[in-house]
Amino acid sequence: MPNRVANVFLMPGDYHVGDARCRISTLLGSCVSITLWHPQALVGAMSHFVLSGTSSDGVRNARYSDDALQLMLCKLRAKGVDPTECLAKVFGGGAMFDRTKSPGLPDVGRRNGEAARNLLLAHNIPIISESLFGDGYRKIMFNVSTGDIWVNYVERAPQTAALGIKETTA
Repeated sequence: MPNRVANVFLMPGDYHVGDARCRISTLLGSCVSITLWHPQALVGAMSHFVLSGTSSDGVRNARYSDDALQLMLCKLRAKGVDPTECLAKVFGGGAMFDRTKSPGLPDVGRRNGEAARNLLLAHNIPIISESLFGDGYRKIMFNVSTGDIWVNYVERAPQTAALGIKETTA
């Protein structure tokens, strides 16, 4: 019987570590995914974190950038993979709301993207590609057997279009 491909969909706060029989996908707005891939071992990891930083209760929680990365690194090491030999790609961090209408609103997406970059730098893991920020969301799919990641970026519609309001000029 041929090897089956396992399709894993990550919800916010999830992460997954798998081998070449695995495809991991998710949908990102302001959240960020870090992907790690070891080209010789054909092992990969992907997170879908919601906020930068770490859990305040001392229990690792993959909803937070620091915790998600630590959880992935631990599982990679358990599989015999040195995380510094992995290649990283980073996705997401989109602005989901019009900040010109709410200037005091924090830019969570930008914070998340910058946190991912800083974490990988601190762990000596090279970032070879990224698709960060902008005004929209991304659908991503990571094929662990090849290290390829497909990204479908969808720009956020103007608020009036989303509400079904037609703009007219007099």
